[in-house]
Amino acid sequence: MFSMQKKRASVLSVKESKAERTVVVAGLPAGRFDDLLLTALVKIHFQDINEGGVVEDVLYPTRTKGVAYVTFKEKKVAENVIRKEKHCLAEKAGHIQLIVSHLSEKVFSSVNAVLDLSIFQSQVFLECLVRDLKRKHPTLCFSSLEDNGRISVQGSFLAMKKLKESLLLKAGSLLEKNRGFISEREKRNKQSPRRSPQKSANSLETPRRSVPETPRRGEIVVLDTDVFHYLKRGNFYKSTLKKYHVLCQERVDGEITTICIRNALAGSQPNHEKLVKEFIEKYSHALHFELRKETFVLEGMENREKVSIKGACKQLSSKYLDVLIKFYETHIDIIGPSSVIYAFKKEAMKLTRHRVR
Repeated sequence: MFSMQKKRASVLSVKESKAERTVVVAGLPAGRFDDLLLTALVKIHFQDINEGGVVEDVLYPTRTKGVAYVTFKEKKVAENVIRKEKHCLAEKAGHIQLIVSHLSEKVFSSVNAVLDLSIFQSQVFLECLVRDLKRKHPTLCFSSLEDNGRISVQGSFLAMKKLKESLLLKAGSLLEKNRGFISEREKRNKQSPRRSPQKSANSLETPRRSVPETPRRGEIVVLDTDVFHYLKRGNFYKSTLKKYHVLCQERVDGEITTICIRNALAGSQPNHEKLVKEFIEKYSHALHFELRKETFVLEGMENREKVSIKGACKQLSSKYLDVLIKFYETHIDIIGPSSVIYAFKKEAMKLTRHRVR
């Protein structure tokens, strides 16, 4: 029993040390050189620089264009490389300046979203709304407002989360004002004499297309969709809902998922909704900084290659239990802890090359 525990501990330390010995290299001139040549140039660069050392492995190409993972044999070498202010690739590559960072740094750093603001059109001027959003969320990048009321937004997930929460609050307040206006008008109608059919036809009608129906009770949580799928696959999500007797209505909207939390029982404590919201936010925030996503792009591949890479991912799924694999027609997403994803993709690529030969 003791030897078994000791073996597990040693395996864990190896995984951790590999992550610590690995750096992310961005800014590579993708497309200008053959992948094998560029991999060799990267390896030569990091072994030849003053703070460099023996390079154990270079993983390239990766999901992100122009990004490679470089693993050194020693942790201190990786630390020295990161401390170096400037990294310029060899003269053959045109002295391209590289960006080097820790493997463990947050990955879900930027998302794109398309907002449909047309639902506010009957209540506010959209141009004024957009100006207000830009003022309140200066770190986000907004495109020009389209004629149909849509606008594209790009920025960090946390900033996007705050934007969506502010829009939900605005939608809720406009809905309450609209309800108050309608109830006041109905009250006046009851007190006033009945109008003729002709005058009734000219009276103000309730706009059919108003703001979205926002729940008057319950709590709203906004998550990154990939983080949400990873969170939901474990026991934490289901067990938390069951323990506090709450139900969650989930809405996936591209890269952002909105969850509405409500009490399942009439006699449930009202603060249970808030507690569950806090638990989910805390857990998802930790995942946000821990997880990494890699993608196998299937477009342009032959059917034999597609079958091979799908088979490799399915084969490895039983070995890498911490990895979430999502299959699509055009690509395969793998999501999990940084060091695990690194090992998964490397092994999957080896299996694929072996099967295709």
